[in-house]
Amino acid sequence: MESFGLNTAKSFLGKNVNLHLKDGSVIINVQLTQILKDDFKRQTSVECVSRGNKDVGKILLRNIAWAEMLNPNLILNNR
Repeated sequence: MESFGLNTAKSFLGKNVNLHLKDGSVIINVQLTQILKDDFKRQTSVECVSRGNKDVGKILLRNIAWAEMLNPNLILNNR
């Protein structure tokens, strides 16, 4: 399996995914909104928004093992 890199993160931008982290935890149903680069610290992170656009989080790209894309037809809209 390939590592989760910058090109892979770019392909998931704007999509709802489950993020599987290297420590074994899973962040469920978040939308990847943008990729942030910190040239001073030489780190790349992914900004993700939870459902309802309430919580914004930043996760270092090196901490993500892989992402699982969700089927939008199975997610119920409670609007």
